[in-house]
Amino acid sequence: MPEFLLPDPGEGLTEAEIVTWRVAKGDTVAVNDVILEIETEKSLVELPSPFAGVVDELLAEVGDTVAVGSPVIRIGGDDEMTDAQSDTLQTISDEGEGGGAVLVGYGVRDAPSTRRRKPRTVQNPPEAKRPEVPKSMPAVGASPVIAKPPIRKLAKDLDVDLAQVEGTGVAGEVTREDVVGAAKQASVFKNLEAPEWSGERDERIPVKGVRKAIAKGMVDSAFTAPHVSVFVDVDATRTMEFVARLKKSVDFADVKVSPLLIMAKAILWAVRRNPHVNSTFTGDELVVHHYVNLGIAAATPRGLLVPNVKDAQDMSLLELAKALQNLTTTARDGKTQPADMQGGTITITNIGVFGMDTGTPILNPGETAIMALGTIKQKPWVVDGEVRPRFVTTVGGSFDHRAIDGDIVSRFVADVASILEEPALLLD
Repeated sequence: MPEFLLPDPGEGLTEAEIVTWRVAKGDTVAVNDVILEIETEKSLVELPSPFAGVVDELLAEVGDTVAVGSPVIRIGGDDEMTDAQSDTLQTISDEGEGGGAVLVGYGVRDAPSTRRRKPRTVQNPPEAKRPEVPKSMPAVGASPVIAKPPIRKLAKDLDVDLAQVEGTGVAGEVTREDVVGAAKQASVFKNLEAPEWSGERDERIPVKGVRKAIAKGMVDSAFTAPHVSVFVDVDATRTMEFVARLKKSVDFADVKVSPLLIMAKAILWAVRRNPHVNSTFTGDELVVHHYVNLGIAAATPRGLLVPNVKDAQDMSLLELAKALQNLTTTARDGKTQPADMQGGTITITNIGVFGMDTGTPILNPGETAIMALGTIKQKPWVVDGEVRPRFVTTVGGSFDHRAIDGDIVSRFVADVASILEEPALLLD
C-alpha cells in the first residue's frame, strides 16, 4: 500500500508543518488531487497526490511538524504505479536562478481540485438607454448617487454608504478610490473601539514557520549588513495625474493601477543609471545583477512575504502592472509559491498603504537596496514662489554600505524621486 512521503517543494527544506488536510480516511483521490497544505519557512504550499486510490490512513495531524521524506498519508490501491503516478513522483531542477528540486505535478494549473465552484449566475443584459439611477433613491431634494455597479458592490462589501461619499470622477461619479478612501476613514473610527482583554494574562504564540524565518532573516540582515538610510520629500502631483489617466485607459481597464506601479517603474529606470544598487555583496566580491527581480514586501495574515517579479526590467508598464497585481493578490491569498520568493535583487516596501510617511526598512537578506514609498497626501508646497496644495510623499531607502557608498545612494534615490515628480521622463 503506497505511502506519500513529504517532499521538498523546492526550498531545500528539512521540515514543514501540516496546516490543513483536504482529505479524510475513506476518501477517494485521483492523481494530482490536492490532499494537504503545508507551511514552510517561506510560504503555504498545496501538495497534490502522486497516487490514485482510497485514503487508508493520515499519518500526521494538523499542527505536526514533519521531516522531509517522512510518510504523511497512506493511500490504498495498486502497488504498481501508473505512468502518470510515476511522473508525478519525479523531481526536476529549476532552470532559473536559485533553482532546487521540486515535485512534478505540484502547482499544475489544470489539476482537478477537491473544491467545488459555485455556479455562475448569468444576469440579463441591461435594457438599452436605461438610466443609471440607484434602485433605492435618496430622499427628496437630494442628488442621486452616480456609481457603476462594480463600485456599488465594492461599497456594499466595505460597508460604505455611497450617499455619504463625495464623487471625484469627471462627471461627479463615485470612483473606486473614493470608496476605498471612505472605508479607510471609517475603519479609523471603528478601530477606536478596543476589544476586551482575554481571560488569560499571557498568550504564548510559538515562533515557527514564516515568523521564525522572518525573525532569523531580519537579525542576519541587521547585524551583517551596515545599513545606511536616506529620505527625500517629493512632489508626486504629476504621478497622481498620470495614475488617473492610466485608470481611464482601455488598456488598463482590468488592471489595478496605483502610485506603486510608477514607483516600481522608477526604480527600474534608476537601476539602469546606478547598477551597483542592484547587487549582492558576498564578502569576496560584489555581484552586480544585469536583470531585476523586483521584490514587493507584502503584509499577509501569515506575516511579511517578499515575492518578486522576475525579469521586471523587460516588462512594459502594462505588463508590470499585471505582474504586480498577480503577485500581491497571490501573496494575500496565501498562495505564493517558494520560487516566487527566491532570487530577488531589490525590494520595494509600500508603507504608505498604512498611512505612514516614512520608515527605515531592513534589507531583504542578500540584497543591497530596499526602497520605501510613504503615503501620498495633499500638503502645502512652494511652486514658482507660491504656496500651493500639492500631492506630496516621502521616498526613502536603506542600503548595504559595504557594497555602495553615499554618492551612489544619493544619486539613485534622486533618480527615483525625479520620476515620481515627472513620470514623462520614463518616455525618454
